[in-house]
Amino acid sequence: MKLIELQYLPSPAYLALFEDKVILEQHENFEKQSFRNRCKILGANGIDQLSIPVKKGNSKQNIREVQIDYTQKWTNRHWRAIQSAYGKAPFFEFYSEEFKTIIYQGHTYLFDLNLELLTLCLKFLQIDSKWELSSEFQTKDDNDSDDFRSLIHPKKDYYERYSYNPQPYTQLFGKAFVKDLSVLDILFCEGPNARQTIMKGLAH
Repeated sequence: MKLIELQYLPSPAYLALFEDKVILEQHENFEKQSFRNRCKILGANGIDQLSIPVKKGNSKQNIREVQIDYTQKWTNRHWRAIQSAYGKAPFFEFYSEEFKTIIYQGHTYLFDLNLELLTLCLKFLQIDSKWELSSEFQTKDDNDSDDFRSLIHPKKDYYERYSYNPQPYTQLFGKAFVKDLSVLDILFCEGPNARQTIMKGLAH
């Protein structure tokens, strides 16, 4: 059983956790500069970091209470970047409309947006995961799950603690394989093969 926070359009390493039962933390406090409200995609000019602006996002605010800031036109910025990066990808047309619909839906809360996007990702990847929301906040000392909260993080080399080996696949741009991108990259490039490629990264 894995315990992890919700992330915005997360990476293959994150989604590989759903091969096991997962508990999604809903009682934590928001953490700035994490994947809770950001992700990375690969465009013609290299890595593009997409970040959702939030209202009063601070470390004392419960994650369920964090509201998205729509005064900044982030939805247009994100979708144009995604379309520019992956519009010519082999499987863009198969998956893009449902992602676009959710991004433009106007969710008030970051948690709700992330949860709906995660559910869609699991559906497209055909990962039949047994996941649930946490019933209360657990400290690192009193939970009996594998605690992955804040492990998969933009500022951490989490492979030191997580036995996951990202598997290369054909990306649209660049000669060297770029790991830790949003699931959008592998879905739009690999399509039905995405799940198999993701799960190959797990060490057994």
